[in-house]
Amino acid sequence: MSAFVFSLARRSLSEGWLMRPGRSRPPSLSVKRATGYAGRSTTIAMSESSDSAVPAFWNQRYARGETPWTLHAIPATLRSFVKRTRARGRVLIPGCGTDHDVLRFFQSAGFEVTAIDFSAVAVTQIKKALGNFDDKIIHGDFCKFDFPSRFDLIYERTFLCALHPRRWPQYAKRVAQLLRPRGKLVGVFFYGTEPDPPPYPLSKTGAAEIFGKYFRLIRDVKVSDSVAMFAGMERWQEWQLRSGATQKRIKSC
Repeated sequence: MSAFVFSLARRSLSEGWLMRPGRSRPPSLSVKRATGYAGRSTTIAMSESSDSAVPAFWNQRYARGETPWTLHAIPATLRSFVKRTRARGRVLIPGCGTDHDVLRFFQSAGFEVTAIDFSAVAVTQIKKALGNFDDKIIHGDFCKFDFPSRFDLIYERTFLCALHPRRWPQYAKRVAQLLRPRGKLVGVFFYGTEPDPPPYPLSKTGAAEIFGKYFRLIRDVKVSDSVAMFAGMERWQEWQLRSGATQKRIKSC
């Protein structure tokens, strides 16, 4: 990565992904009015947080529009995957954020779409953008929500790298639990080095250790249309659930 791109990526990471305590920032937002379920007005707590494991951290960033990880487009590798995939089915998008383009794309391709995010602000924004997807977008925790049935696909982009690596083994187990036999975890995965995470990058060895117990890697290609902060560090991967690897329910990841 060139020095210029690296500098741009680091600035995006520090200013958008993580505003650390002590740095200058916009005035604190204590509460935010938003239209919730069934059109009701809801009050969303907006206390300052530097912990990416809690909703408040993400509520702040979505409320301020600090989302440099949002692509605002459909990855070429996702288009290729859908073109190659004859069977349609149920797809789950964890940590969907405000990426409404992907939800529309999957639906237009014939998939039954479910998305989930634990940021109330993100869910309010994406529901407003999509309208008719209201019942398909869940405000909840992917790791704890009781989904009524399994999925054929789980689509990953920027969710795994927001989780601390100590939670990755449980993430893999959770995905295996939610997939139907021969289901797939597909998407864009962040690889490389990151001296000051989040986001937390994968390594080839680490990915094999995390996913290998439940999945078989069947496709791995470089991504060429990343946002600036991830340029040169993303790979499209398809992980197929191994025979007999479907898991019983776990409490959380």
